[in-house]
Amino acid sequence: MSITKESVIERLKTVNGPDFTGNIVDLGMVSEIFIADSKVFFSITVPAARAQELEPLRAAAERAVKAIPGVASAVVALTAEKKGGGMEAPVPARAAAPRPAASQPAPQRPAPQAPASQSHGKRGVPGIDAIIAVASGKGGVGKSTTAVNLALGLAANGLKVGVLDADIYGPSMPRLLNIHGRPQTVDGKVLKPMQNYGLKVMSMGFLVDEETPMIWRGPMVMSALTQMLREVEWGPLDVLVVDMPPGTGDAQLTMAQQVPLAGAVIVSTPQDLALIDARKGLNMFKKVDVPLLGIVENMSYFLAPDTGKRYDIFGHGGARREAERLGVTFLGEVPLEMGIRESSDAGAPVVASKPEGAEAKIYRDIASKVWHRVQEERGAAEAAVPSIVFE
Repeated sequence: MSITKESVIERLKTVNGPDFTGNIVDLGMVSEIFIADSKVFFSITVPAARAQELEPLRAAAERAVKAIPGVASAVVALTAEKKGGGMEAPVPARAAAPRPAASQPAPQRPAPQAPASQSHGKRGVPGIDAIIAVASGKGGVGKSTTAVNLALGLAANGLKVGVLDADIYGPSMPRLLNIHGRPQTVDGKVLKPMQNYGLKVMSMGFLVDEETPMIWRGPMVMSALTQMLREVEWGPLDVLVVDMPPGTGDAQLTMAQQVPLAGAVIVSTPQDLALIDARKGLNMFKKVDVPLLGIVENMSYFLAPDTGKRYDIFGHGGARREAERLGVTFLGEVPLEMGIRESSDAGAPVVASKPEGAEAKIYRDIASKVWHRVQEERGAAEAAVPSIVFE
């Protein structure tokens, strides 16, 4: 059965708008709709201040579209690039209310000197030359897929690479790299990393079943990360890519404060809502003195496989503009490409499974820029160290 935009729009008219005022179509909240291979793509415009509150609205729209006969799946995102009609009035009150409370704890945060003093006590990991964190301010932006293809891109450029899956709440490296089984121990204490596609890999997903829910307290997070980082026989590596959990919680702070990170790569999608959260990640790494290697714009655009026409489903260029505004390197744009998603789900990332493809080249170029930024940061750090000359 063929799916039409009209049928999707009619179904979306059954989804109530915010505060049950009309429906999301008549309120002008629905973007252009794209349909390909029984998959439906669109975004919903909401006020940034109400993004978390309106997540159920996005889920309701997704369910409504998936219920249409013939629809295999739906990709629905919230965006704040344009202001939706009829929703502006309540925004100031809702947005302004939390700000006084959020600003009160600021004076109690560590003084600016704290990160610098902490950095002097960071202990490196034997055998690992550089450690790179791949992070995002929120989930669902393709951070893990970016991390694994970045690691493969670095390896394709001639480096010895490992991957640490630090997303202990939702480890994905076993599936992304098609690795099964349990890691062995060297002497009953140190774990041997698993391997595939030339990468050495460690993940909590190797130690627990995929369906097991991860419920961690702060001290447990720090202990688990420390063990997976320091009690693994990584061997000589040029670089270890760390797939961080989304957000700015215990895992990120643990890595930033206890490990000498060579830098952090931030992954974001183009729309304003994702960028708001990406800024939080950027600011966190700045406060703990971790160099910002750059920003990757994921799901940047979509090229229709039948016509080659380009669609900016989630907007376009937001991450590049944010990088320019903050003076951070823009590392590149990764398209919303079904092949990337399908190969990742199959455990065969595009850089490994289709090394000559256009998407693989994008990741290799990003990897080259990342490694160049690591060398730049090292050079700057060495230049900043005063030399003592005896005459």
